[in-house]
Amino acid sequence: MSPDRPPGSVLEGVLERVTFQSEDTGYTIARLATERSGTDLLTVVGPLLGAQVGESLRLTGRWGSHPRYGRQFEVWSYTTVLPATVQGLRRYLGSGLIKGIGPKMAERIVDHFGLDTLDVIEQRPERLVEVPGLGPKRTKMIAAAWEEQKIIKEVMIFLQGVGVSTSIAVRIFKQYGESSIDVVRTRPYQLADDVWGIGFKTADTIAQAVGIPHDSPERVKAGLRHTLSQAADDGHCYLPAPNLVADAVKILDVPADLVTACLESSVAAEEVVREHIPAGDNLVPAVYLLPFHRAELSLASGLLSLLRARADRLAAFADVDWERAERWLREQTGADLAAEQRQAVRLALTQKVAVLTGGPGCGKSFTVRSIVTLARAKRARVILAAPTGRAAKRLSELTGHEATTVHRLLQLRPGGEAVHDRDNPLDADLVVVDEASMLDLLLANKLVKAVAPGAHLLFVGDVDQLPSVGAGEVLKDLLAADDVPRVRLTQIFRQAQESGVVVNAHRVNAGQHPVLDGMKDFFLFPCEDAEEIAALTVDVVSRRIPRRFGLDPRRDVQVLAPMHRGAAGAAALNAALQEALTPAREDRAERRYGGRVFRVGDKVTQLRNNYDKGTAGVFNGTVGLVTAIAPDEQKLTVLTDEDESVDYAFDELDELAHAYAVSIHRSQGSEYPCVVVPLATGAWMMLQRNLLYTAITRAKRLVVIVGSRRALGQAVRTRGAGRRHTSLTHRLSAPAG
Repeated sequence: MSPDRPPGSVLEGVLERVTFQSEDTGYTIARLATERSGTDLLTVVGPLLGAQVGESLRLTGRWGSHPRYGRQFEVWSYTTVLPATVQGLRRYLGSGLIKGIGPKMAERIVDHFGLDTLDVIEQRPERLVEVPGLGPKRTKMIAAAWEEQKIIKEVMIFLQGVGVSTSIAVRIFKQYGESSIDVVRTRPYQLADDVWGIGFKTADTIAQAVGIPHDSPERVKAGLRHTLSQAADDGHCYLPAPNLVADAVKILDVPADLVTACLESSVAAEEVVREHIPAGDNLVPAVYLLPFHRAELSLASGLLSLLRARADRLAAFADVDWERAERWLREQTGADLAAEQRQAVRLALTQKVAVLTGGPGCGKSFTVRSIVTLARAKRARVILAAPTGRAAKRLSELTGHEATTVHRLLQLRPGGEAVHDRDNPLDADLVVVDEASMLDLLLANKLVKAVAPGAHLLFVGDVDQLPSVGAGEVLKDLLAADDVPRVRLTQIFRQAQESGVVVNAHRVNAGQHPVLDGMKDFFLFPCEDAEEIAALTVDVVSRRIPRRFGLDPRRDVQVLAPMHRGAAGAAALNAALQEALTPAREDRAERRYGGRVFRVGDKVTQLRNNYDKGTAGVFNGTVGLVTAIAPDEQKLTVLTDEDESVDYAFDELDELAHAYAVSIHRSQGSEYPCVVVPLATGAWMMLQRNLLYTAITRAKRLVVIVGSRRALGQAVRTRGAGRRHTSLTHRLSAPAG
């Protein structure tokens, strides 16, 4: 509470319904039942993130009046209190708070024990077997869940005192258990390293609340690591030392000489790595976080080892009669290879590392199919992979051979280590990786480690698309390295020339305005105001496209937004599209978490790599549909685009977001029958050529742009951002050692 704020009023009641909640701020609009209000519910507004429907709350705040919604209670802070009535107990236990107790079981328990219910659960849980339908196993589970809730509450009360939201407190508890309070008090900056969703700013707020000085070396070193981590999130493998110091000074608000001294100390302690890297005619003092430095060295070393390996697992192609082979291939496929395609086929089968790049309609897929067909004709073991499930599925359809995701291919285990590595390589003579523009430094390194000496590795991708979400731009760096063989396909085939999607993708990539007149598969709905753009986008997706083209709005149509925020951003569009496509209904189960409501039928996406989920992990960008919500078991089930059912506990729902609309960056590697792109001038800084090009090339059949002609012109005219800070190309040019 602010020191100059007057003492507030206190209001107690049961949280009956949450009508709105912002996950970013915790601001909530909810309805509360009090003893006096009877059946009339009171409106409460303010920070209530973490409060569960059915909980009894003690709210501190003040009464006010909203011009439209009338009298309401403005919440400053809240605590949970145990319910004191039978009705309150039923609501409290049936809210999903305790695993194993749903609404019906809560009613049975409270009917049996009455006001003694909580005392029985806490002091004599063995008595729960008296309730019909509760056996010893479930009784133990309920008792354990209740005990865990008690500890969580203690942690939450402590963390609330240092300004941490309830949802973050749950994550801290899951990481550290009973040690949570000790870690927060003594090592708060460790939270940013260990707990997903806690960044430096949150850890810094906690650190200041527990008394760590503003200019403490511990804080400054944590700030330096955070600055490098932020740079990695922006795609950089390292930062030049002057940039790092300048950025850290802004974040930390401390003198530059203190930051420089702490950087020297971090380098000396090997907490970060500093190396002088050639950049033009100069040497740049590059500062890396350890994992990125190791990965860049390892990836370069691994690629050079593959290129220089004496063994050759496709030796049969060293002296093959290529004209005869290509005649046989024509008989198999019914089509001739173009000159560039012939070069690519020969390169992939005779060079141990090669890169194939080119835009849409230039025959990358047919070239890959030809390479695979010839390799298999020589009884070669071929493995096909792509970074995402959708891309792997498409690669399988195009080649007629099974393809998998890179993560599943490597069999990544909890912690991210791979089953297949240098000591246990893949049993393959040829490894083909499609959508290679998506490969970030860390994943590319794991992949190259798993390729056996003598095997061939072919990277296939469109280098003009956006680079990977993660750090690095591996495909671009490989193409810039003189020693790595490569072919760029440039010829657009006649059939592809009839597609407005293909023609306009190439026009945008060349900085030319797309052709809009007379196209049957490429449309612009002009609209200037961001809110109108959002409303029109929802109408196009939910009504117009299904009516005219017969496409399913959830399965076949994907909205790709330049930005997450704003009236026409992915977040607002997700809320509007959910209401249009999966609205609340009495027969449709739903679960609220933070600022989101998940319903059966929702289209969702995974927000982080989780190696513990599914049969081989679930990875950032995986998309699926919610197929079930089970309050009794406190879990939600998603059927992913890899046809795997994955369960999420209710306290893991921060790993999911709605995916009716996703950012263009998150769409990489995916392909959809139809893409809808809302373009508003509010996204001005994001409107760049490679962003729009990537969005267009995600579409198989249809592109619809909804928005401003000015915004479209800006995106076409503006070249993409400059190169990322990487040094893979330099390392690949190193002399043989």
